[in-house]
Amino acid sequence: MSLLAGKTVLLTGATGGIGAEVARQLSGEGARLILTGRSVEKLRALQNQLAAETLIYPCDLTSTAEQQGLLQFCQQQGGIDVLINNAGISQFGLCQQQQFSDLVSINLLVPMQLCQLFLPMLHQHKGQILNVGSAFGSIGHPGFTGYCATKFGLRGFTEALQRELAESGVQVKYFAPRATETSINSSDVVQLNQQLGNSMDSPTWVAAQLVKQLTSNQLRRFLGWPERIFVRLNGVFPALVDMGLKSKLTLIELFAVGKNH
Repeated sequence: MSLLAGKTVLLTGATGGIGAEVARQLSGEGARLILTGRSVEKLRALQNQLAAETLIYPCDLTSTAEQQGLLQFCQQQGGIDVLINNAGISQFGLCQQQQFSDLVSINLLVPMQLCQLFLPMLHQHKGQILNVGSAFGSIGHPGFTGYCATKFGLRGFTEALQRELAESGVQVKYFAPRATETSINSSDVVQLNQQLGNSMDSPTWVAAQLVKQLTSNQLRRFLGWPERIFVRLNGVFPALVDMGLKSKLTLIELFAVGKNH
């Protein structure tokens, strides 16, 4: 029997490319799901595809009032055992083209607030939190300044919270995929990855790795090769990564500017 069977899992960003696949695989593991997202139609369509007990709660998580509504809904269902902060957005463009407020709100502030909000419940259930970050949470990449900043922040928050709760019985995990074949990546990003020779993973495979981490004691999981090497290299010898990305800067700028001209 799966370790997730009978566990109640709250999944944000459930209708996105990775989120929907995670929901399907968790359902197959026998987990009881509470799915959130902004579109009630997409949530209902996903709910109808799943075999295990699945509840939906459409909401805008950038609203603290709607966060409280989600908390009350989960309390009415007997609480949760797992919180997966998966909701996120990306922007590709030069720094002066980006809108930082939405990135910070959705990618960083919302998961921080939800962790804070659900901690008492998770303490009671000896549960776990899994925050979905990115390889770009460890590697600052041109064209993704805002996205990198939020994912760096989420990684730092997750690490600090994990250490703070080390003796509490609540596990806090960080999951970092690389580029994935979902709609979060614009056509410009897909073309750029092709030009740079960067691989993109299928959301089905990424979701399987996430579920695997949930059923293990692994606190940090980074996906992709050579991305895992670059993560380590950037931490120890960032100047080498500086040089590697500088050689690609002209191509990155071409795609970043080209999407608006």
